[in-house]
Amino acid sequence: MPSMAQAGSTQRREAKLFRNNRSQAVRIPVEFELPGEKVLISREGNRLIIEPAPQGAGLLAVLATWEPLNEEFPDVDKGLQPLTDVEL
Repeated sequence: MPSMAQAGSTQRREAKLFRNNRSQAVRIPVEFELPGEKVLISREGNRLIIEPAPQGAGLLAVLATWEPLNEEFPDVDKGLQPLTDVEL
């Protein structure tokens, strides 16, 4: 697999386009292979940008990247009458 330095270089190679059901697909040459099984694709003008999708456990992986909040949350019970115990 190529290093990220190679992948970011201006190396170019022609690749074949084909149809896969109603989608257009491209055969990616081995020297441009990406890790994983999913990619993110975006467009900038006439260029398509294909990059590896973040690997991880979905929401848990995203939450793990968040910094802790350093703020006080408001007391939502302030001003309410105290609860009374209910026997069932």
